[in-house]
Amino acid sequence: MKRLLLLLSVLLAGCAGEQGIVNKDGYQLDTRHPAQVALPRIKVLVIHYTADDFDVSLATLTDKHVSAHYLIPQDPPMHRGKPRIWQLVPEDKLAWHAGISFWRGATRINDTSIGIELENRGWQKTGGIKHFTPFAPGQISALIPLAKDIIARYDIAPQNVVAHADVAPQRKDDPGPLFPWQQLAQQGIGAWPDAARVAFYLNGRAPYEPVETASLLDLLSRYGYEVTPDMTDAQQKRVIMAFQMHFRPARWDGVADAETQAIADALLEKYGQG
Repeated sequence: MKRLLLLLSVLLAGCAGEQGIVNKDGYQLDTRHPAQVALPRIKVLVIHYTADDFDVSLATLTDKHVSAHYLIPQDPPMHRGKPRIWQLVPEDKLAWHAGISFWRGATRINDTSIGIELENRGWQKTGGIKHFTPFAPGQISALIPLAKDIIARYDIAPQNVVAHADVAPQRKDDPGPLFPWQQLAQQGIGAWPDAARVAFYLNGRAPYEPVETASLLDLLSRYGYEVTPDMTDAQQKRVIMAFQMHFRPARWDGVADAETQAIADALLEKYGQG
């Protein structure tokens, strides 16, 4: 009797077009019992710069070797009052933009991320010093609604809106210390420490007072950066530089100091461990 009732309910659902029953070619799906353990594939938003002009960047990102989901020109053309952004890869497809990468315990960040490329010349070295190219206000104005839209659709946590340098500090600098992370955080895009908590953790110390490198790297590892026991001094410096370019862009020398440590403490307090 129970089997007969179940069969009748299925038949009636198919005939009546019951909500949650989806007819396919050759079969029927019952979608009325969604599993609780089902998470979005997209968890990370990665910001890049192209290190070249728009035409070369577009050619590179549509070639066979690298790709990104979006490309924003330095001066986006306006159409009906809106800036135009190039979508190069559908969001449900994997793009090869992060490369060999690590963030908050996960590798293969390409598998779980969306990549946005910003046309920008990157850095030039003069006198042994890297000089980065500023981002145009119109480009950032175009980025903000796109990033907000992506974050909302995939419920991306603030600490998972990252720089390419955050997920690949040994290879990459982008988007560099001139990228306006604090401005974006004020728009609800990405993480930023509370100034009062940074001051609390600084606890009266001079900002550039040296601290133990291992202690700082432990904080950065807990926040999400890849730190391993066998790293050389140069590799450790690259991790600290990546963090500073993101959260303390006024000075990104890769030296472990009190202000960098205080910022890391404040971020961990606010967003938790990776």
